[in-house]
Amino acid sequence: MEHGSFTNDSFASFTLAEEDHTLANAVRFMLNQDPRVTFAGYSIPHPSLECVNVRVQTTGDPAREVLKDACQELMLMNRHVRSVFDKAVSEFKVEHARLAAEEEKKKKAEEEELKKQKDLLASMDIESD
Repeated sequence: MEHGSFTNDSFASFTLAEEDHTLANAVRFMLNQDPRVTFAGYSIPHPSLECVNVRVQTTGDPAREVLKDACQELMLMNRHVRSVFDKAVSEFKVEHARLAAEEEKKKKAEEEELKKQKDLLASMDIESD
């Protein structure tokens, strides 16, 4: 929901329903990165309300458009973070699987060597009888 002036669209307040500090602070950060923004802030009217009020003042551009641009930039940033994270998880899984396979191979080799040693000791006991 938008609250603002009908005569000047360079400043407005927006209510984000069912949101909290998590999204509001990220939106505020993105707005403050925009050189068209002279002020960006948010408030939560009451802890029991699930909404956030975001205030945007610009150098002249419509506040609605600047907020829309900030949200789009935030979505792009989130997509990038997600792709980097997913790539790192995939690489970790591949590396973990490789290391686990090496460990398993090493363990089997050690077990085979131990079995050979036991068999050798057992055959020595039989021959000495």
